[in-house]
Amino acid sequence: MSTHVVYLDNHSSTLVDPRVVEAMLPYFSDNPANPANPYHLPGRRAAEAVERARQQVAQLIGADDHEVLFTNGATESNNMAILGLLRGTPDGLPRRVLTSAIEHKSVLACVEQAAREGIETCVVGVDRYGHVDLDMLRRALRQPTLLASIQVANNEIGTVQRIQSISRMVHEAGALLHCDAAQAVGKIPLNVHEMDIDLMSISAHKMYGPKGVGALYIRSGMRRLLRPLHYGGGQERGLRPGTLNVPAIVGFGEACRLCMNMMEHDARATGQMRDLFEQNLMEQLPGITRNGDLRNRLPNNSSLTIPGVDADALLLNLPDLALSTGAACTAGAIEPSHVLQAIGLSRENAYRTIRVGFGRFNTTGEVQYAAERIVQVLRQMSPSAG
Repeated sequence: MSTHVVYLDNHSSTLVDPRVVEAMLPYFSDNPANPANPYHLPGRRAAEAVERARQQVAQLIGADDHEVLFTNGATESNNMAILGLLRGTPDGLPRRVLTSAIEHKSVLACVEQAAREGIETCVVGVDRYGHVDLDMLRRALRQPTLLASIQVANNEIGTVQRIQSISRMVHEAGALLHCDAAQAVGKIPLNVHEMDIDLMSISAHKMYGPKGVGALYIRSGMRRLLRPLHYGGGQERGLRPGTLNVPAIVGFGEACRLCMNMMEHDARATGQMRDLFEQNLMEQLPGITRNGDLRNRLPNNSSLTIPGVDADALLLNLPDLALSTGAACTAGAIEPSHVLQAIGLSRENAYRTIRVGFGRFNTTGEVQYAAERIVQVLRQMSPSAG
C-alpha cells in the first residue's frame, strides 16, 4: 500500500503555503533581532516587518492597522476577547455574556470559566442547519448583557451565520459582539467595519500560514475595556506582552496577502471539489446525509453522516486518508460532537459523521480517489452498503 496520505483535514490545519515559508526564512537566519529594540538596524527592520504584517492582516478583514493585535492563535484571542473584556468590565456595566450552543470549545470554555468567576452566562440554541435562533437571541438580549460571542462560520458543519443581522440585534440591545472567525477568514469575504463586529479572532494555520500565531481585531477605542491575561514587557500596547514571534507574524501577513489575491479562486476550486466528492459518495451510498446549511456554508466544508458505520472505525480503516470525525480539538472525547447534537442529530448519528475539509493544495484526482476509497472500505465493513 502506498505511504502517501491524501490530506483532507483542512479545518484542523492547513499546509503552509511555500510562499509563506519563503517570506519567513530570513527572520530565522538573516535577521534574528527582537523588534522591541529600536537601537540597531536589525531591530528596526524586524519591527517594520511586524507592522507590514499587521497591515496585511488588517487589509484582509477590512480593519485599520492599529485595530489588529497579534496573539498565538484564535484560542488565545477568544480568551482575551471574552475573559479580558468581562474581567475588565467597568462599574455600572452588566456582567453577563451569551454565546451559541455550537461555538468552538475555546469559546465555550471561556464562558464556563466566566460562570465560575461569578459572571452570568447564557447559551442560545440553533436550528437544524446550525443557524443561531434569532428569536431566542432576541429574548436573551432583553436582559442587560455586556458581550455576545457568535462565530462567523462553524468548524464542523461549515454553516455561515447571519452576522449582520446578529450584530444589529446585539448592538440595539446595548451589547458588544465578538466573533470567532478562525474558519472563515481567508475563505469568504469579511469586513469587520461593514459587518459591525467589535472583536474578532483569527488563526494563521487555518489559512495556509504557520501554527502558533493569530490575531485579535479590537474595534478602535475598545482596548481600554480589556484587561490583559498576562503581564510583562508591554508589547502589543500592554495587552499581549512577550517577545513577538517575528517569523510567524511575517508568515501570517504573507498568508493574508495571498488569501486576498486567491480567495475567489480558492473558494471556487474547493467548492467544486467538495461538490464532486459529495456527488460521488451519494450516488453510490444513497443513505448518506449532509449536515449544515447547504446553501450558505464554507466552500471547503463537507459534513456527512453515514448510516450503519461508526466514523472512528471507518477512519481507522482508511490510513491513506486524513479526515476527521468532528472538531479535531475534541477528537478522542467520549461524548459525541456537541455541534452535531445541537442541530438535532442523535448520539448514534453523531458518532457516524465525518468531516472533510478541502484545501488549496488538493486536486480533483485526490478527491475522486478519496471517494472511491471510502466507498470501497464501507462496502467491506458493511456489505449491504450501497
